[in-house]
Amino acid sequence: MSNSRKYAILGETLKHTMSPPIHKRLFELKNREFEYEILEVKPEELKAKSEYLDTLSGYNITIPHKIGIIDCIDELDDSAERYHSVNCVDNKNGKRVGYNTDCDGFLRTVRAMNVDFHGKVLLIGCGGVGRMIAIEAALAGADLFIAVLESDMPLAVQVEKEIKAMKSDAKVTIVLNTKIPTDITYEILMNACPVGMYPKVDACPAPDEVIKASKAVFDVIYNPRETMLMKKAKAMGKNAVGGMAMLVWQAVSAHEIWDSDEYTDNEVQSIINEMEIAVANDFK
Repeated sequence: MSNSRKYAILGETLKHTMSPPIHKRLFELKNREFEYEILEVKPEELKAKSEYLDTLSGYNITIPHKIGIIDCIDELDDSAERYHSVNCVDNKNGKRVGYNTDCDGFLRTVRAMNVDFHGKVLLIGCGGVGRMIAIEAALAGADLFIAVLESDMPLAVQVEKEIKAMKSDAKVTIVLNTKIPTDITYEILMNACPVGMYPKVDACPAPDEVIKASKAVFDVIYNPRETMLMKKAKAMGKNAVGGMAMLVWQAVSAHEIWDSDEYTDNEVQSIINEMEIAVANDFK
């Protein structure tokens, strides 16, 4: 295979993006000397940039281009179709195909945690990435509880409608985040709201009783490396994983799409650890 392949991350403000080091490590593990560059593009410049994007073998997309890029590609994979959002493009055989590997990243993170998605699961927040997590968890067969602020109730109701349209027998319960039932056991508590994110690292999105009622915790936040939610869960002896895992796993999916490369769980975990340390050092 040619060593002249080029890939990139496309976004608007990419000062703190972790994509280049993650993809560099994934290429290194397969002895591939491919380039991976950063492309900062304003939304109004996206159309003009599409000609250059066509010269790449593939690329990742982040905010604010995940929807805008759809006009520049030929075909959507089921995952991208489901969310009307693209974060990975493959340029093969003259055809631009868009994917959403965020859902893979989420599902594979949870799979690596050995969580049973057929029991009750709790999700805090359902905007942005939370919407995707809600849909994927429900489609995977979970009995889903969505906890939101009162102001986000309409958002949660909309997500429930979307889920029911895809899976009519899906189990979805919407609750206020101040009234999360604690007399039941959740297979996993998933946090998709920004509470606990750097620099407000002392905040926690769930009270102790809710954490106690959960067997495991997944927090989409990756800065800090260990959120207050994760610290509390670990202190209770629970398995708690941060958002870097999802970031790395969705990158792994991109490499499977681009180059048919496969990685072991151990290889992926070593990159997750490396990147978590890099973020911690970056924000000291």
